[in-house]
Amino acid sequence: MDTTWVQTMLDLVTAYALNVIGGVLLLIGGWVVSKWVHRGAARSLDRTRLDPTLARFFANAARWLVLIFAVLASLELFGVQTTSFIAVLGAAGLAVGLAFQGTLSNFAAGVLLLIFRPFRVGDAVRIAGQTGKVEEIDLFMTKLDTFDNRRLMIPNSKITGDVIETITFHPIRRADVAVGTEYAADLDRVRSVLERAAASVEGALDDPPPQVVLTGLGASSIDWEVRLWAPTSDFLAVRQAALRAVKQALDEAGIGIPFPQMDVHLDPADTRPATRPPGPAGEKT
Repeated sequence: MDTTWVQTMLDLVTAYALNVIGGVLLLIGGWVVSKWVHRGAARSLDRTRLDPTLARFFANAARWLVLIFAVLASLELFGVQTTSFIAVLGAAGLAVGLAFQGTLSNFAAGVLLLIFRPFRVGDAVRIAGQTGKVEEIDLFMTKLDTFDNRRLMIPNSKITGDVIETITFHPIRRADVAVGTEYAADLDRVRSVLERAAASVEGALDDPPPQVVLTGLGASSIDWEVRLWAPTSDFLAVRQAALRAVKQALDEAGIGIPFPQMDVHLDPADTRPATRPPGPAGEKT
C-alpha cells in the first residue's frame, strides 16, 4: 500500500494545523476583546458627558477597529498577503470618500457640533439663514422646528460654515423699542415720558435698569430707543408690552409720532379752446 499521500497529508496538517488553530483562536480572542473595548469606551465616554450619539459612534468604531485588526492578523497566519489587501482597501476607501464627500463633510460637521456644543436640543437658534427651535442634532442633519411649526432638515456642513446665533443662550435679553417724535416736542419732556413708560412695563427687569437713548435726528423725526431687559422666556411678552406702553404714553402726553406723508398738487385745468390742425388747401374748417 502506497502511503506517500498519507504522509503528504500528515505533513500538511502538521505544517498548517498550528496556523489554523492560531487563526481561529485569534478571531475568537478579537471578538471577545472588541466587546471589552466597546464596553470600556462606552463607560469612559459616558463619564466625560459626551453626547450619547457621538459616544455610541466612537465606542462602535473602537470595536470595529479591534475586529479588523484581528481579521487581518488571522489572514496573515493563514498565509494570505494582507499588504496588497490593505492597499486595495485604501484605494476603495479613497474612492468611496470622493463619492461621498458631501456626506462625509456633513458627518465631520456633526461631530464638531456634538463635541463643541454651540447649541443644544431645545435652544432657539438662527442657523443657515433659518430661525427655530432645535429638535434633534444628528451626525448628518440637524432638525429644526420653526416658530410657525415647520420642520427643517439642515445639513450640518451648512451650519458649521455659517454664523450660528443661539438666541436662548443667555438667561436675559434686551428688548429695544425704536420710536420717532416730532421736532416740536421738548427733548427733556419726551425723555421723561419715555422713562415713565419704560418703568411701567410689567415683567421688565430692574437690574439692569431701563434706558432711554436719543439715537439721532432723522429727516422728519427725532429718533429715540427705549431699552429694557427681560428674562429670555418672557422676551416677546415684555417687548409687546413695551411697544404698547410707549405708544400710550406719547398719546397721553400729546407728543406726535411723525409718519411718512405725500402731498399731491393738481395743476388747474387748461381753459384755452382746443384748436384743430389746418386742413388741406381749399378745405373750409
